[in-house]
Parts: sequence; structure tokens; C-alpha cells
Amino acid sequence: MAQASKTTQEFVPIQEIRDGVVILKDGSMRSLILASSLNFALKSADEQAAIISQFQNFLNSLDFSIQIFIQSKRLDIRPYIALLEERYKEQVTELMKIQTREYIEFIRTFVDNSSIMTKGFFIVIPYMPPTLTASKNPLSNFMNRGKQDKILENEKFEEYRSQLEQRVGVVEQGLVRCGIRVAELGTEEVVELYYKIFNPGETEKPIQIN
Repeated sequence: MAQASKTTQEFVPIQEIRDGVVILKDGSMRSLILASSLNFALKSADEQAAIISQFQNFLNSLDFSIQIFIQSKRLDIRPYIALLEERYKEQVTELMKIQTREYIEFIRTFVDNSSIMTKGFFIVIPYMPPTLTASKNPLSNFMNRGKQDKILENEKFEEYRSQLEQRVGVVEQGLVRCGIRVAELGTEEVVELYYKIFNPGETEKPIQIN
């Protein structure tokens, strides 16, 4: 059993998540951006051409690779149904109770029969620290060596994070010019996203762009 648990941990490539930055076991770093969707079909021909041109310019301006990750999942209506159940208990007239109950059953049946899917769009931005050529994982090498080395590790992390944030800014500006709203994920959102990826059967709570 202990061997199986160790194997499972080794399967996950993440070393840690700090200040919204994913540090992989090979020492490389990732930031994640949540992007809104764009109804391209409803745009006029001129608008479509402008969007395509802007997106092409954005891709051509990048001197580093990015990953576009699309997460498709079935719409989870359990929180909404739970809210409606609470509203049902608050109704004081029999007519409102009947109507609320019928609405709850309608929503539940409609979603079950239609299999409604939701999509999340994420941009993964990588950064490979230059010292990786000398050490496979410089960030982890500083761990558990004492207070002075811990300070050095934090300084290196902030230095690498600054380089990564510059890339994030370039990507955000390029997407905004295409009419896409973006939001960089913080630590809690990143943890939540990866938890959902590795635990797809758990109750899901969508990430929203403010």
C-alpha cells in the first residue's frame, strides 16, 4: 500500500504551488491565465477579420511557447438545486411551493436529458530558469539546507517569478487586444483547478472572471 501511494505522488509532476506559480519537479515554472470565450460567429465579417489579424499578430509577437488548455465538463447544477430547495422551504403559500417544486424538477430533468457542458479556457505560460543547465531542479536543491539557503531560495524564486510575470503581461495584452477578458489565477484557483483535473468525480465549483 505504501508503495502504491508513493507511485501516485510521483505521477503528479507538481513540486509545489507558491503565490499562484506552479513549480514543477524539473524546476520549471508555470503561470495560468483564465480567458473568456468569444462568440466569433456573431461578429461581422470586418470584425472577424480584425480579430484574426490581432490574434495572428499576438502569436507572431511571442518569443516563448504557450499552451492553450480547454476544460470541458458537464454542468453541475447541484449547488443551484440546493439553493432552490432552500427557497422552497421559505415559501408560505401552497401555490408557491407547488410552482417552486415544479421548477426544481424541470431544471433537474432538463439538465439530465440535455447533458449541458461548460468550457473553461486557460493559457499556460512557462518559464525555465537559466540555472537549470547546471542543476535539474535548483529550487528544490535549496530546500531543507538552513535559514540562509532558504532566503536564497526565496530570492531566486522572486527573480524567476518576475521573469514569468513579464511573459504573463505580454500574453494578457495580446489577448485583450483580441477582445478577450483575462484573469491570472491565484494560488487557491490554481490548486482548485488541478484538484478538479486529478479528481474529476468531485463536486465542482466553477472559476469566474470578475
